[in-house]
Amino acid sequence: MPDILSLLQCLLPQINATTMRQLNQIIQAMLAMNGRITMLGISRWAEMGGSYRTMLRFFHTVIPWATLFWIFFRKHLWRKNEVYL
Repeated sequence: MPDILSLLQCLLPQINATTMRQLNQIIQAMLAMNGRITMLGISRWAEMGGSYRTMLRFFHTVIPWATLFWIFFRKHLWRKNEVYL
């Protein structure tokens, strides 16, 4: 699992450390869960600091998703001579 989280380090210039820490907790909890994924379920599976209130704060945070997706794509998936749509 640390390999998955290390892929997200390229996003740190665009989001603050608190949001990144919350995102890491949510990812770890979601990978451990099965069945329905809800904020209550995520908060139950999250480690220390992953309360329901923390989930609410994260999901109410304005995150520039398009920018994050573009940064992630450029860092990990982009190939210079390929054609992308």
